[in-house]
Amino acid sequence: MSDLRDLYQEVILDHSRRPRNFGALDEANRAARGDNPLCGDNLVLAARVRDGRLEDVSFEGAGCAISVASASLMTEAVKGKSVEEAEALYHAFHHLLTDEAPAGDADADADLGKLEVFSGVREFPIRVKCATLAWHTLHAALERDGDGEAEVSTE
Repeated sequence: MSDLRDLYQEVILDHSRRPRNFGALDEANRAARGDNPLCGDNLVLAARVRDGRLEDVSFEGAGCAISVASASLMTEAVKGKSVEEAEALYHAFHHLLTDEAPAGDADADADLGKLEVFSGVREFPIRVKCATLAWHTLHAALERDGDGEAEVSTE
């Protein structure tokens, strides 16, 4: 178990030090700003959705290692997915960290792949908001359908 935990820590540290899909996104048609006032994490998420698919997604901002790694891994996981698949991952990730899922929620069974590295975060409830900030921000951006920038707060 210790080797697995070490691997998970290594993946999170790698993505926090060298985040993927970090930077501005040209021709984005979905955007949201996320803020975690408790610890100072903040990000702007931008996505380009065409024909119901996340053609591209990126983020900018600053935060703790868990917050940045979560945003980085999330962008990798949802890029190229349909909006419905991205929403299913959003629900499954939330379930992974909180064990809260409505009965019969098929989204909670979505394949998380590399995102499983965050499973240990649920042992530290104060850090759950760090890990889910990017996901809540993505969810808000996808609900906007190009109608300005949504704002999300963990408080």
